[in-house]
Amino acid sequence: MLEHIPHWLGAMLTNVRAGHAKLVIVQDGIVTNGERLDLSSPAFPDGGRLPERFTADGSGVSPPLVWGDVPMGTSSIALIVEDPDAPTPNPLVHAVVWNIPPEERRLGEGMIAKDGDGGADGRDVGKNSYLSEGWLPPDPPTGHGNHDYVFQLFALSQTPDLDPNPGRSSVIEALRGNVLSAGLLVGTYSRGEDAGVRSDSVVEPSLGNRDLGTSLA
Repeated sequence: MLEHIPHWLGAMLTNVRAGHAKLVIVQDGIVTNGERLDLSSPAFPDGGRLPERFTADGSGVSPPLVWGDVPMGTSSIALIVEDPDAPTPNPLVHAVVWNIPPEERRLGEGMIAKDGDGGADGRDVGKNSYLSEGWLPPDPPTGHGNHDYVFQLFALSQTPDLDPNPGRSSVIEALRGNVLSAGLLVGTYSRGEDAGVRSDSVVEPSLGNRDLGTSLA
């Protein structure tokens, strides 16, 4: 949808962005300690450009993700992917996955997809901001500049009791006070811009009183 905004309008909206301060991971009460999950992707480096196949300009499948060990007592793992650079009041949600088994250490390419009532192992894929179940391929407006796509992974002490397709606010409330550790990974994408790594801003959200240690740019 956003890819159809003309270049001139995208350029006019360059400074209209939801903002990194509205990402789920930096909301009050979400992450209350400094324990960090190691989250990465074999398809792109942290802060690097997303390959086109994961976007609306390609096949639009979700990228593969891998992560390290979770803390003892983890009941399940949840993932939310947001674009804080969207010209919208809140970051656009590109994916929500919850009830990932605590022993799982990866999501393969294309695994964030419509799954109806969920997978056999209990995980469930929710709706994105366009109210479609599964991965919302990045489609930033032409001329709007680089967008960050922020993958946020949470190890949870209790598995949240969520509706089949919860909204963003419901996910935030389910995470609050329930996060044992969190991981962060950023991919960038743009249209009509230099395809290099974004370098115009750096945001370092706080985990309680301790620095997350990963740039969001």
